[in-house]
This record gives sequence, structure tokens and C-alpha cells, in this order.
Amino acid sequence: MGTPSILWSITKKCFTVGVITLTVSDLFASIVPVRGASMSPTFNPKTNSLFDSLSDDRVLVEKLCLRNYKFSHGDVIVFSSPNNHKEKHVKRIVGLPGDWVGTIYDVVHIPEGHCWVEGDNSASSLDSRSFGPVPLGLVKGRVTHVLWPPHRVGTVDRKTSQNRVSSSSSASKF
Repeated sequence: MGTPSILWSITKKCFTVGVITLTVSDLFASIVPVRGASMSPTFNPKTNSLFDSLSDDRVLVEKLCLRNYKFSHGDVIVFSSPNNHKEKHVKRIVGLPGDWVGTIYDVVHIPEGHCWVEGDNSASSLDSRSFGPVPLGLVKGRVTHVLWPPHRVGTVDRKTSQNRVSSSSSASKF
């Protein structure tokens, strides 16, 4: 008679832990793998090994920034691809709404509700230079820490591009 009540108790506890984990992951933070070389050397500095998927960086993504879309130049974000919403990309914010961003061929104005993102390794990055400004509604969170591999654990630095971005009031610099 005691076995069914023990199983039921364990099932309830597992379900409760699952619901709490899902809620935390959805509202506050989650752990995301970073694949590929587009953000190297910030993430995955060595991507030529036989065990690439085992050595991929795992990062902490905080989601509280989504409440008011509070982002800064140089933040690293996770967002859904504008071309395929099933794909997630990790890139650095170069431009925010109202900014003018200089590219190789043009100067682009970032519209309200959008941001301009680029990978740290421009030679192998599919980013705003390919698909244009990213709607802020596609952003899933801000990367704050590297959690894996153990020797790379630490915070993610905010880096900004010099002389590539201008606010709308000083657009004549370009």
C-alpha cells in the first residue's frame, strides 16, 4: 500500500520542480549553447577541433532586459533569426534605434524598435550586414556569463565599435 503513495509523492515533486524550472527559464534566465565561429574569440575561440560540439561555449542568458528592451551598445544578445524563427543567433549590438551605422558600402539608419547586430568574427558571421536591422521583438535575452567550458567561466565584456555608430543628432560625421 505504501508504494503507490511514494510514487505519487515523487511524481508530484518532479512535476513541481519541472514547472518551477520552466518558469525560471522562460521569465528570468536560461543556458544556451553558442555554436560556430561567428563570435570568436569572445565565444568558441577554438572551433577547428574534432569535438567542436563538445567544446561549444554554454552561456547564461538573462531575460529581465526584455521587460523594457533595455540594451546598450556592445551587449551580446540571443535572438531569433529574421529569416528562420526556429534558428537562434548570438551577436553583439552595434546600433540601437535612431543610430546611424556605417557599413562597408553604406550608412544605415536604425529604425525605432530595431537594433543592428554583428558577430565579432565578421569573416564568418551572418548578421545585420546580411539581413538588416533586427526587430527588438525577436530578442530572447542578453548574454551575461560564459558557464562552459570550465576554464572560460566568467562575465561577457561589453565591447563597442569605434567610429562606426553615430546618434541621429550627429549623422553628419559620416
